[in-house]
Amino acid sequence: MKEKIVIKCGGSILDSLSDSFFASIQQLKEQGKEPIVVHGGGPAINEMLELKGVESTFVNGLRKTTKDVLDVAEMVLCGKVNKQLVSKLQLAGLPTVGLSGCDGQLITVEPVDSEGLGYVGEPTAVNDNLLLTMLEQGYVPVIAPIGVGDDGAHYNINADSAAAAIASAIGAVELMFVTDVPGILKQGEVIEKLTTADVEQLMKDGTIHGGMIPKVKAAVASLTNELHSVLIVDGRQAFLKEEGKFTGTIIQKDPVTTEAL
Repeated sequence: MKEKIVIKCGGSILDSLSDSFFASIQQLKEQGKEPIVVHGGGPAINEMLELKGVESTFVNGLRKTTKDVLDVAEMVLCGKVNKQLVSKLQLAGLPTVGLSGCDGQLITVEPVDSEGLGYVGEPTAVNDNLLLTMLEQGYVPVIAPIGVGDDGAHYNINADSAAAAIASAIGAVELMFVTDVPGILKQGEVIEKLTTADVEQLMKDGTIHGGMIPKVKAAVASLTNELHSVLIVDGRQAFLKEEGKFTGTIIQKDPVTTEAL
């Protein structure tokens, strides 16, 4: 069975993704891997909301999504951003299909807090058969984080949550968080490997700070019994070395220790 890799691209990095980044995804395919791309689009949504004069606020880091905000988010994520990524991947020689979580009920959600957050959903199920069928046909799925509820309504999904749910559902061996830094840095040097305990310590001592904190927290939160490690890589450059190893920082679950009885 081919190894599956979920690649999550945050909205802030989308305009900076390099040709070498897309070439690395092509390399993954050549190595027999099956990549899936999940993307955000916050800055592009903000720009369109401002252009249309639609008010938007955040509650505990999540965008309060009224019907008007949802209409804009869906238009930007499923239309502009998704198709831009599809085009760039196809230019890199990759057969690509753009989807939202609503297509084929790819991502089913339940409301997080209808009163406080509006149309914001948390994934409850992923149509893995749809994804696996596309992968078997050689396509790279590119997924916008808009899901569908049991009531048929559409919901905005945090892209990190969508990526983690997809990785879990299809049994991905790696989940990559694509950022605008080479990885987690200490004194200017990339830390190649960390455990979750290391991450906690580095956040306490300030080594991990600012905008890297939510990225790292999202990476740690996605670790499960099935998904033992996640990667933080730089979308402005290639993320594969010549020998096939990843660049950036790998975060792994703390090793399980057992005491002799």
